[in-house]
Amino acid sequence: MADVNGIPYEQSELYRMRHTLAHVLAQAVLEVYPEAKLGIGPPIQDGFYYDFDLGTAENGKPRTFKPDDLPQLEARMRTIVAGKHDLRCREVSAAEAQALFADQPYKLELIDGLAQGQADADGNPLAEPVVISTYRHDNFEDLCRGPHLAHTGDIPVDGFKLMSVAGVYWRGDEKRPQLQRIYGTAWANKRDLQRHLRMLEEAKKRDHRTLGRQLEIYMMDEEIGPGLPLWLPNGNILREEIAKLAREMEDAGGYQQVSTPHIAKESLYVRSRHLPYYADSMYAPMDRDGSRYYLKPMNCPFHHKIYASKPRSYRDLPLRLAEYGMIYRYEQSGELFGLMRVRAAQQNDAHIYVPEAQFEAEFMAVMDLYRHYFRLFGIDKYVMRLSKHSKAGLGKKYVDNEVMWLKMEELVRQTMIRHHIPFVEAEDEAAFYGPKIDVQIWSAIGREFSLATNQVDFAQPASFNLTFTNRQGEEEMPLCIHRAPLGSHERFIGFLIEHYAGDFPVWLAPEQVRVIPITDEQNEYAVQLTRQMAHLGIRAHADLDGSRMNAKIRAAQVMKVPYMLIIGEREVREGTVSLRRRDGQRQQGVSPLAFISHVRERIEGRLADL
Repeated sequence: MADVNGIPYEQSELYRMRHTLAHVLAQAVLEVYPEAKLGIGPPIQDGFYYDFDLGTAENGKPRTFKPDDLPQLEARMRTIVAGKHDLRCREVSAAEAQALFADQPYKLELIDGLAQGQADADGNPLAEPVVISTYRHDNFEDLCRGPHLAHTGDIPVDGFKLMSVAGVYWRGDEKRPQLQRIYGTAWANKRDLQRHLRMLEEAKKRDHRTLGRQLEIYMMDEEIGPGLPLWLPNGNILREEIAKLAREMEDAGGYQQVSTPHIAKESLYVRSRHLPYYADSMYAPMDRDGSRYYLKPMNCPFHHKIYASKPRSYRDLPLRLAEYGMIYRYEQSGELFGLMRVRAAQQNDAHIYVPEAQFEAEFMAVMDLYRHYFRLFGIDKYVMRLSKHSKAGLGKKYVDNEVMWLKMEELVRQTMIRHHIPFVEAEDEAAFYGPKIDVQIWSAIGREFSLATNQVDFAQPASFNLTFTNRQGEEEMPLCIHRAPLGSHERFIGFLIEHYAGDFPVWLAPEQVRVIPITDEQNEYAVQLTRQMAHLGIRAHADLDGSRMNAKIRAAQVMKVPYMLIIGEREVREGTVSLRRRDGQRQQGVSPLAFISHVRERIEGRLADL
């Protein structure tokens, strides 16, 4: 997570406050629902949550919180906070912890994992058994490693708010019990809380799911399946424009385009080591003619095969293979979210095969490409994160080669330092085959998104016996850089919808010009202008449906069309148009040729202004 005033979030006062509020929430829930079973309650980016099992209702389904529970619980939390209770930490043995939480089955499961050195409260593997500790305030005690505030009086009573309830599976496993998760937000003071709430209101207006329907960009259909978007004509224009941009950049960067099939035999993924590391995210195999086939969850094994299709020399490298390929990943149903988390995605993917001596130049070319895209789309805030392995995960979550892990992480680290690119480091977040730079970006209203990745792969070239003949005539193994600077069409377009609030720059707008005749008598001139613009590469549409002019203008505004050309008797007589822009500015007596020149300049230069 991001730093707070230069301090890592996990070490900040805000983190401790949110963690303490999670405990206060758990206490409040137990006072209202004494039979509730407790899950976990960590701080998160803008607040905290806690998971609860309220038991089973009479209909056999999990009991849920009632609509008026949140205000009631929030009021009870304020009372607890006002009590200024000290938070006391103590270490306990596994037996003491089991006795203390004898009526809390989820806590007992966590205690077993801690005692046996299997996993922490978040399910992450542990290298060895850890000290078990609890935190107590007032009459409430919870299994926790902290950190927390010294006492509840340090929490501003007007700085937090309970936000929502969601159903989640215990430890994210849909085969486990479903729990109720209460989300809260918490800030240093009332002013910061109100600012955050205003941002959430603005985010609601920009929600890509709502605007996606309004602007006719995409749809979902249950008969097709969850997480499988259908792109409507307007959405497909967005996809094509972004693909065109990426293709231009990749052509300039020396990439070669390839295409690969949507399925492959199981043996390919065994060789690439995606099985078993990635099995939980893959669709179930299909048995045909004695072989098992999988829908592809990534493009890299196919590109490795293309590399290996003929002998390679150092003169052929770097070899840059790019593909806008469909991938399929079986995301958990509870994690699907509009375009942001889908099961079928078209990925802006490429793999660069490079000698280690040329790694830095190629890695930086990718980073420069990222920053070019950020400038183009007006992304001013972003964080580069060096995602590393964990020693405890070797052989389980990561390829078991500690020497190469440390070498590759240092290679990436020094490259970033030499080129003065700020970054943070994160343990246990690498790809299974190597370290990576993950890019977090923020939209115009401050919402955070995971977008791009730039990964170093030292494992798969060995798995596929990828080599090249070096200058000395010897066989050498290349490194492979996996890069996806725009992620997938789905997530990136979802981001852009919210970033621009649907007010896309002219070059990206699905419909760039709406021609609006005042009466049917101007229809012929409207059609003539529309055809002229279409011939010159401008996406224009003439509204000839017979509605009143004001209704036509409102329809264009709803669709957020950048330019409206109003045509009446005078415009036809003078051979001009009346221009009305999306931002409300108007201009009469405009020459069509001057207008077309203005629009083409914005399209060809991919300019941000109208």
